[in-house]
Formats: sequence, structure tokens, C-alpha cells
Amino acid sequence: MPHDPLLPAADWRARAAAHAERADAFSAAHRARRSRHEPHPVEDFLWTYYSVTPAELRRWHPGAGVILDEAADREAWKHYRAVSGDGTGARSAVVVDVEHFFARRSGTVDYVERLLTATLERPPRYGCFGLHEWAMVYRMTSEQLRHTALPLRIGHAATDAVVESNPIGCSHFDAYRFFTPEARPLNTLEPTRETQVDTEQSGCLHAGMDVYKWAAKLGPIVPGEVLLDAFELARDIREVDMRASPYDVSAFTGTNGAPLAPVAIETPEGKREYAHLQRGFAARGDELRRRVLDAIAAARAALAATQERTALAADEAGAEQPACGDPAPAPASAFEPNRATA
Repeated sequence: MPHDPLLPAADWRARAAAHAERADAFSAAHRARRSRHEPHPVEDFLWTYYSVTPAELRRWHPGAGVILDEAADREAWKHYRAVSGDGTGARSAVVVDVEHFFARRSGTVDYVERLLTATLERPPRYGCFGLHEWAMVYRMTSEQLRHTALPLRIGHAATDAVVESNPIGCSHFDAYRFFTPEARPLNTLEPTRETQVDTEQSGCLHAGMDVYKWAAKLGPIVPGEVLLDAFELARDIREVDMRASPYDVSAFTGTNGAPLAPVAIETPEGKREYAHLQRGFAARGDELRRRVLDAIAAARAALAATQERTALAADEAGAEQPACGDPAPAPASAFEPNRATA
């Protein structure tokens, strides 16, 4: 059977260092604000709703089925194991322990695989215009708002009027569950956790952000480059999500250094802009969904190969043992050459 590919130490350490540098750049502003106990209503979401820490984000994984040469320092990492006697010539090598991982996370893998596959197969929808954020503040007072330090861009009465005068068709349960009680009956759908696989669609901004969540939940079987690309997508979507919300976020700057200009979805021009941005995010999200599914497929292939190698080794060990009840072959005489037994 072919062995897992061996990644030389110089190669994988360079990739790990580049990953850590990119992750540190993503988290630098957050870490600086955290040291000052300074909140950020746009970016904090990436570090609170998604519970990956900056230290976890910077940890690079090669994905399943790749042997890291000279990686004894990773032997103690969760879901890794040392490689020995594999015939590759690897020294102090490690690989993702797919048997250990699937024994503990197979349910998560199955669910993410079903969800991402179904999302890719379902046509995206571009008519929601980000009204989920408006439904989350519908008929609330200033004191009840989640972001109490942010004013509503067009005021409370006008915000409520936008909710009441536009059809709301939110398909994402984790957005819908934050609707105010008065807004929930206005939604044309009733998404639930149980029906998420049946309702998720790639035009939804929150579904696009959640690709990062699913990549993170799959941990070491997802290559680090996929995880960081998913984080970058979530970051970009989050900016638009808040720009299109009823909150005034113009006092904050985006990743391009410019103030966050509103996407005024209460106007025809704003709706067109939002749908245009949705299409770009849907395409990026679908490409990442395919990469996560490829990582799952690679992990399943690595698991099958590992199990086959284990079975072959067991068969070979069994073949060397005498059959149950048969006498063991007599030892060869000191004066007689060894002869092969049948």
C-alpha cells in the first residue's frame, strides 16, 4: 500500500510560520484592543460568537494524510500521533491521528459534510437585503439594543417602518433566533436547528461567515490555509453585515482603512448594492465549502488507508502464528539447516 506523503521539515515549518504571521495580522487589532479593554461592535463578533482564540487561529495544520518530518514537538498535540516503521525514512515524524479524530468527532464531520453539500446544491437567494439585522432591533428601545453605544442610523420609528414595509425571508436559524418576538411572525420562513440542512443557502451572509465556524470545528483535518481564508471571508462579510444593519457604524474603519460607509438597504440603490455584494460572498463561500469538503474526503481516505494497513499487519501477524490446536513446528536441529514449513 502507498504511504502517506512526507513533508520535509523545512517545507512545513515555512508554511506554519507564514500561517502564524498571517493569523497574527488578522488578530493584531483585536489583541491590542483587548489589552486596553476596548470593545469593537463590528470585529468583536469574530472573537466572541466564533470561539476560536488568536492562539488557536495561528496554529497551522497540514490536513489529514500528510506526514510532518522532524516534528517531535507536535507529538503531544491533540489528534496527532508519532509515525514509526512506515518505510518513508521519516525522523521524529507525526501525522494527524485520523482514527482518534473520527472516534471522537465523526458526528461533527458527518453533519458538516451534509450541511455544506446541501448548501452547494441549493440555489442561492439574493432577496433578503440584510433585513435580519433590522428584525433583531424591531420595536426595541435604545436600552434594549445589543449595541447600546451605537445609534440607529435612521432612528427607531423609521427602522420599524422598514421592517414592516419589506418582506423578510431569513433562512438562517442562527440569525432568526435573535429576532425580536414582534419580528418573528413577519418572517416568511421558520428555520430551526433541525431543518438547517434543508434551508441553508449560500446567498445568506451568515451562512458564508459560518464556513469559518465549520472549518474551525473540524480542527486538524482542515489545512491551515483553508481556515485562514475562511476567517478572511467571515471578516469581510461581517463588515458588510454591519454596514447594512440599522446601526450607524461610520465612526469605525474597515480593513481597508476607510470609514464603514452604510449600505442603505432601505433604498433601491442600497438593495442593489447589497445583492451585488451577496453574489461575491456566495461565490467565495462556495469555493471554501468545496475546499472543506475536499479536506473531509482526504481525511476519510486517510482513515480507510490506516485501517487497511492495520488489517494487513494483523493478517500478517496471524499468518506467522500456528493454527489453533496445531502443534508448533519443532525447532531445527543444531546440526541441520533450517527448512521452510508449509
